[in-house]
Amino acid sequence: MIINSPSGDVEIPNCPLTPLVLRHQKTLAQHPALIDGLTGDVTTYQDLGRSVRRVANGLIHKGLSKGDVVAIYAPNSPDYVIAFHAIAYAGAIVTTINPMYTPDELSSQLVHASATMLITIPALLDAAIEAEATSPINSILVFGHTDNEQAGSFNDLKEFDELGQQIPIDPANDLLALPYSSGTTGLSKGVMITHSNMVANISQFEGIEHYSPTTEHDRLIAVLPFYHIYGMMIFMSSGIHRGATVITMPKFDLEQFLAILQNHKITRAYIAPPIAVALAKHPLVDDYDLSSVKLVFSGAAPLGAQLAKAVESRIGCTVVQGYGLTETSPVTNVGPDAQGKHKPESIGPPICNTQMKVIDLETGATLAKGNTGEVCIRGPQVMKGYLDNLDATNACIDEEQWFHTGDIGYADEDGYFYIVDRVKELIKYKGYQVAPAELEALLLTHPAIADAAVVGVPNEEAGELPKAFVVKKKDVTVEDILIFVAEQVAPYKKIRLVEFLEAIPKAPSGKILRRLLRDR
Repeated sequence: MIINSPSGDVEIPNCPLTPLVLRHQKTLAQHPALIDGLTGDVTTYQDLGRSVRRVANGLIHKGLSKGDVVAIYAPNSPDYVIAFHAIAYAGAIVTTINPMYTPDELSSQLVHASATMLITIPALLDAAIEAEATSPINSILVFGHTDNEQAGSFNDLKEFDELGQQIPIDPANDLLALPYSSGTTGLSKGVMITHSNMVANISQFEGIEHYSPTTEHDRLIAVLPFYHIYGMMIFMSSGIHRGATVITMPKFDLEQFLAILQNHKITRAYIAPPIAVALAKHPLVDDYDLSSVKLVFSGAAPLGAQLAKAVESRIGCTVVQGYGLTETSPVTNVGPDAQGKHKPESIGPPICNTQMKVIDLETGATLAKGNTGEVCIRGPQVMKGYLDNLDATNACIDEEQWFHTGDIGYADEDGYFYIVDRVKELIKYKGYQVAPAELEALLLTHPAIADAAVVGVPNEEAGELPKAFVVKKKDVTVEDILIFVAEQVAPYKKIRLVEFLEAIPKAPSGKILRRLLRDR
């Protein structure tokens, strides 16, 4: 059966994202919008609005036109938020890139996204310049100042006059962002997120009746990366739209994370399961006063019920799960935090304006509650499609506009959903998506490897570890293979385990029988 949101539908504004997000720049003018968690520098709501409009004007003066693609290749910072919304305000499109990417990986995304401008940090400038040589990039900017003649200073853009009005946008059709996702299968694809997609998700998230909305009294710790759709929505869009104070962290460090929770009196911690493991088990947690934390919201990968309850017990807060995908902008489900409706092991019911169903993996027939199958979603937050990949788009969005997630789950009698497995073969390492096909293709370039397959093996801390099964062509060691891969991929994609086999198990069609490998 089709399950609708218990919160019903909300009205979704027909407008671009940034003016909606910046709605508090006058009403909360002196209220902190962003705080750099490492330096303590404060950006007020008034400062944020002014900086966005000035940088937007500066980008236009540098030659940026409506529909151009600008890449941000950097860790979290207040300037990242300013850049993201300035690009959108100027009518351009943001492609967000993992700062752990190697120059080759960076170049690959820049080429596919047709990005013409790149914004980075001084520490990543060498990689950016290397990638520029094999990409369409014609301009590099650096957050802060730089003396390198091959790049300009982002700070200089803040000296321009404010751009008076948002460049005209068709919210339903004009792209806002191009994050990259491996989707349900295969290699990374550009996910076309429109202004309407993100505006819808803000409105849907705000209208949930069983979940307490964020207010201007809340303080959020932005440890999840802004380049990921989770951080893009929760911190850079919804959090600012709600008037909260967002404290940024460039990367996760447990001691810094706990210090920020304590010193900035964080009220809501949006995290991924590996951080929940630390909160539940690490002895360092006992050294900090986390009494300000009222809600921990976990997403990006499934969170076990026992782990959720352990965090609740240790910190004295409520732990809820949410669910979504890059392709759904991202939120589709939120677990209730209301007393009597709370089920920490569930991702919750659909959010406003969202329909969900579970279908039989073989027949595609819609299943009744309690039956396990593929989870499908329909709503205004579903992406426009994959960039330049109609086949992949049609493979996951059917004629009735149902998005097929590739995840296996079920709904209980109350309409709460549970994710139990996944059809897709992606490995989830600490919330990051690792595509086996990409690592297999890389392994097969090694002269000593005849065949290879990669699967995820369960790991309590990381979720899953990428493991390679390798058939030798000639002598090669485990260490040789680990180094070979590590030198060519981002750290989270590294092979962590290797096992040698006589042959990779395959079906007659040639498809790798991964389940047999996982069962080992």
